[in-house]
Amino acid sequence: MDFKIKFLGAVQNVTGSRHLLEFNGSRVLVDCGLYQEREFQSRNWEDFGFMPADLDAVLLTHAHLDHCGLIPKLVKEGFKGKVYCTPATAEIAKIVLMDSGKLQEEDAAFKRKRHKREGRESPRPIEPLYTMEEAEKSLDCFQSIPFGQVFSPLEGIEISFHEAGHILGASIIKVILHLNGQSRTILFTGDLGRNNKPIIRDPVVFEHADYILMESTYGDREHENTENTKDQLADAVNQTWKAGGNLVVPSFSIERSQEVLYFLNELLLEDRIPHIMTFLDSPMAVKVTGVFEKHPELYDRQMRSLILKNGSPFSFKGLIKVQATAESKAINHIKGTVMIIAGSGMCTGGRIKHHLVNNISRPESTILFVGYQAQGTLGRQILDSNGGEVRILGQTYRVKARVVKVHGFSAHADRREMLDWLSNLKQLPRRIFLVHGEKEAAENFREYLKENLKADVVVPEYQQEVTLD
Repeated sequence: MDFKIKFLGAVQNVTGSRHLLEFNGSRVLVDCGLYQEREFQSRNWEDFGFMPADLDAVLLTHAHLDHCGLIPKLVKEGFKGKVYCTPATAEIAKIVLMDSGKLQEEDAAFKRKRHKREGRESPRPIEPLYTMEEAEKSLDCFQSIPFGQVFSPLEGIEISFHEAGHILGASIIKVILHLNGQSRTILFTGDLGRNNKPIIRDPVVFEHADYILMESTYGDREHENTENTKDQLADAVNQTWKAGGNLVVPSFSIERSQEVLYFLNELLLEDRIPHIMTFLDSPMAVKVTGVFEKHPELYDRQMRSLILKNGSPFSFKGLIKVQATAESKAINHIKGTVMIIAGSGMCTGGRIKHHLVNNISRPESTILFVGYQAQGTLGRQILDSNGGEVRILGQTYRVKARVVKVHGFSAHADRREMLDWLSNLKQLPRRIFLVHGEKEAAENFREYLKENLKADVVVPEYQQEVTLD
C-alpha cells in the first residue's frame, strides 16, 4: 500500500500549517493555516500547490490562525468539501476567521492610506487576502465531530479527534488508512500541549502509530515550571506598578489570554499583586472566553475545583473586557498603572500595535511576552532589540520599555515532554516527521529523539512530497 504526504506549510518554520495526504485517489488536507512570519507571508498569496476544487476534505487540529487562517482563501478558490474538527474548535475558528477577515480588510485599507500619504504608487491594487464576507461564507463548510468519535468521510479512511491539551478543543488527529487489505495509522499532533496545565485536560497518549507528524516548536529546550511562571508574572506587575508605567501583554486570544487571567486571579487571591485595572482589549478574546464558559466539560479537575470554590477566573474585580474601538483608545488616557492584554500574540496585527506605540518608548512601562515569538515577527524583533529600534505601523520607535519574556506560559510541550508522550508507544513508529518548528529547533529535536529513542526522524523540506509504504 502506498500513500503520499506533501508538506506545504509549517516546515522548518512555525506558522502556515498545511499537510496534504493523498491515498486511493483521494486528497485530504490537514490544517490550512496562515503564515505569520514576515519572511514567509508572501506564501499566503501563492497557489496552494493543489487545486482546491480537487480536495475532498480538510481536517483541522485547532483554531489558531496559523492552522485555520487560510480556509476562507481555500473556499474562495474552489473548495467545496467539509472542514472537520471538534465542536469547540468550530466555535472558536468561526470567531478567529471573522476577526481575520476584518483585519485583512483594515490592513489593506491602512496600507492604501499610508501609500497615498507617502506618495507611493503600488504596482497592483492593494486588496485583502480575503474579506469578512468571504470568511463568513467559509463557515458553512465546518462540521463538528466530538472527541473520540470515529468517522469515515471517504472510502478507506477512519478519523478520530483526541485531546491535545493545547487550547480548548485542540486535537491530535488519528487517521487510519485501509488499502489493499492493509492498514496504516498516522497521528497528526497539531500543537501538542503539556500535562498539568491549568484550565484544560492533559494530552491523550497512544500505544501505536505507523507514522507521526509531530510539532517541534520547543524541540531545543525545556520549560520552566508553573510556580516560576507565577513568580515572574507577579514580579513584572509589581515592578511596573512601582515604576508608574503600564504593563502591555501581547497575547493570543485563544487559551493564552484566558491562562493569563487564570494566573492573575490566583495572584490576586493570594494577595501577591496590587489590584490594578486590567483590560482584556480584544473583542476576539472576549468572545473566545465566552466559548470557554460554554464548555466546562473540557475543563480539568483543578479548574472545576477553582470555579466551585472561588467562581470563574475570567471575571475577577478590576477586569474590564473591551469591545469597542473607542474604549480601546480611551485606555491610553488613564493615569497610573494599568495592565493591557491585547492581540495579536506575536504583534503581527490588531490593537496591540497601538498600545505598543504608546508604551514602547516609555522606560517605566513593561512589554511582557507570554508566548512564542516566531522569527520575523514584530514580537521577535522587540525581544531581540536590546534597546534598538523597531518599526510599528510604518513608524520607527526606540525600545526603551522593559522587555520581559515569561517562558512557562507556553501551551506547547517542550522536548522532554514530547519525548515522554512518544514513550507511551509500545513500539517505535516507522518514521516521525518534525514540523511546526524553526529549522534549528527541529534539527536539534531530531538529534534528541535519535539519541533517546533510536527512532527514524525526518525534518522535511517545504513542498517535499514523500511516498510512504
